[in-house]
Amino acid sequence: MKPVWAEVITIGDEILYGQTLDTNTQWMGRQLNAIGIKIIRKVAVGDQQEEIIKALNEASQRADIILITGGLGPTKDDITKKTLAEYFGTSLVIDDEVLEYVRALFSKRNLPMNALNEAQALVPQSCTVITNTMGTAPGMWFERDEKVYMSMPGVPYEMETMMEKSVLPRLKSIFSLPVIYHQMIQTVGIGESWLAEQIEAWEDQLPLHIRLAYLPSFGRVKLRLTAVGDNRLELENDVAEQVKQVTPLIEKYVFGYGDITLEEAVGEMLAKSEKTLAVAESCTGGFLAHTLTSISGSSRYFQGGIVAYSNQLKMSLLDVPEQTLTQYGAVSEETIRAMAEGVRKNLKTDFGVSTSGIAGPDGGTPEKPVGTVWIAVAGPGETVAKKISLSKDRLVNIRRSTVVALNMLRQTVQATLANPS
Repeated sequence: MKPVWAEVITIGDEILYGQTLDTNTQWMGRQLNAIGIKIIRKVAVGDQQEEIIKALNEASQRADIILITGGLGPTKDDITKKTLAEYFGTSLVIDDEVLEYVRALFSKRNLPMNALNEAQALVPQSCTVITNTMGTAPGMWFERDEKVYMSMPGVPYEMETMMEKSVLPRLKSIFSLPVIYHQMIQTVGIGESWLAEQIEAWEDQLPLHIRLAYLPSFGRVKLRLTAVGDNRLELENDVAEQVKQVTPLIEKYVFGYGDITLEEAVGEMLAKSEKTLAVAESCTGGFLAHTLTSISGSSRYFQGGIVAYSNQLKMSLLDVPEQTLTQYGAVSEETIRAMAEGVRKNLKTDFGVSTSGIAGPDGGTPEKPVGTVWIAVAGPGETVAKKISLSKDRLVNIRRSTVVALNMLRQTVQATLANPS
């Protein structure tokens, strides 16, 4: 089956200036993919007629569907309607139904209307008007040379409602769409290149209708399997067979499938085993606790945390011996072990996790440079500790340390459950 391609054109100077985040394309990508339409490219252009027309011409050479968002407001800087009228060789006319709708909307809200508000009813004569049930700017649907052009408001909730109620059903009725099925394999603790090396032979034998993508981020790598065909059940079975084949090759790095996050996977393990957790943080400054408690239901296993930046608090709240701090320093294996064991004992939990390091960008020494981080996990059986060497970027170091801490916790919980004695 021939693939159906879409291109998204986002219009607005505020997008290019970085004043507004483009969340629309991300949302649209998910919805289109779910019905078998692939986005081939996304383009952002400013409020300049020549740039918009150039983007439309280029998109028409690549895509079957051109989706346009933004530039439909009532002010002079919003030029999308005027530009589309010129592009399609037509004029702007008042749509009586849109005008009546806008008047009723303002009346319902007890707001006065002016000429700019009434101008929202101006639309290119050759378009099919798509009702905007969440705002005043109507959507505009064009068809030319077997291609669809759809212009929608840039306001996310207006665009999303229009897509769900009108645009997606229309696209499904016009195009013969393939089935696109995705499955994610979530891994942690192994880099992208090493992961690729481990599964190279398996990847080389993948069927032609299944593609693999590597999606790395902060110590984790998602393996995305994408299958394209006509029968969803067959695709699901084909992908499941490939997952079954590859999992044994990388089993110790796999923490879940689908959209599950590492913190969710760890939380599920703790909740199912009825185990509890507390954290003692220094360099991560509470980010580990924040990440754990971002999961609904985390109160079932997370008891609390202590952010102990000063040595005094490490001693008074976590029972770290003063001699340990004096002899080895706050960033050391001896201190990090004492912190994990202290928070586990004092908060009366099954597991304790601790972090201590030099997040940066300053504070390092030749012996302990910026990016030096120690992490420990104390469990019922033993305490494990690990030193990692990260970058000079403070926020990156905090996030990477959190991922490593969560993975160490995952491994420790697994080992404890496998050997309960």
